[in-house]
Amino acid sequence: MSDASGDVPGSSPGEPGAPQSRRDAARARRDETPDTGPALQSQVRAARSEFESQIAHARAEFDQANERIKQRTGRDLIVATLIGLTLGAALIASLIFVKWIFVLFALAAAVLGLFEFGRALTVAGRKVDLVPQIGAGVLLVLAGFFLDSWFLWVMTFAAVALVIVWRLIAQMAARDGRTYGAVLSDVLVAGFMQLYVPFLAALCVVLLRQEGGEWWVLSFIVTAVAADTGAYASGLAFGKHPMAPRISPKKTWEGFAGAAAAALVAGLLLGLFTMGLPWWAGLVFGIVILITATVGDLAESMIKRDLGIKDMSSWLPGHGGVLDRLDSILLSIIATLALYYLFTPLVA
Repeated sequence: MSDASGDVPGSSPGEPGAPQSRRDAARARRDETPDTGPALQSQVRAARSEFESQIAHARAEFDQANERIKQRTGRDLIVATLIGLTLGAALIASLIFVKWIFVLFALAAAVLGLFEFGRALTVAGRKVDLVPQIGAGVLLVLAGFFLDSWFLWVMTFAAVALVIVWRLIAQMAARDGRTYGAVLSDVLVAGFMQLYVPFLAALCVVLLRQEGGEWWVLSFIVTAVAADTGAYASGLAFGKHPMAPRISPKKTWEGFAGAAAAALVAGLLLGLFTMGLPWWAGLVFGIVILITATVGDLAESMIKRDLGIKDMSSWLPGHGGVLDRLDSILLSIIATLALYYLFTPLVA
């Protein structure tokens, strides 16, 4: 029988039936709550699929854009950027922390540049003696860093004389019936190789060993690279009017405008913060490097066009060869060394 309160016997809080009632109530509430586990997993899978789809779409669009750039410029933008950043970081680190390590970069550039230049000339029908070329080139670069500047000129004359005499003796020993005009071309090319690559690299290390010279080397390289990058980006985006169609059809006046803007900004900032120059001297520095970098780029394009090749080599994917990256830098060395001697009294 029930008591007056209407409670079931055995269901009072103090009796054993109470926990069972609470368990039944909890079980009833679980039964009424929908099972969200499968639904949540389904939502997660849908979100992940959507994210992967968006990533794949973005990658496809990027690959298409990169392919269009590659077709237009002949360069793989991604590979070129990665290699450029890696080499640039190593170069900057050597100049900032232990500047004599930069001599190793200069030596490598001279040796590889001579090798690929000689191979390209050989393919074009010229006779090139790589052993004396590389040997003389290494001595020139080392002389630029370890010996007095005046002795570098003596070494340069000796190096040019060595490769010319070597070529003449090798030609006499060959007895292959080569014409006088071809032999003369071989001799001129032999001397030009020494002046174009190792001699200019030697002048660079002459600048390097000066007081604060590492900052000047860093500044002219960065300015030349900035001009090259500005020309590439501006020409790619706006290029319509060819600058020198017979020499380099892909270079445009719009690209030159981008190079000018980048070189002026880089020259101004580097002049102020690394070389300690007045603002106007930094602008002059930027203008001079712009001119020498552009002339150097066009000069190497003319050489390659004469040889009938697109790149000196394929050692640097996305860039071509070593000389293809040094074309705008080599001639800038002479101008930078001259500006160093001209502007150093201003800094003092």
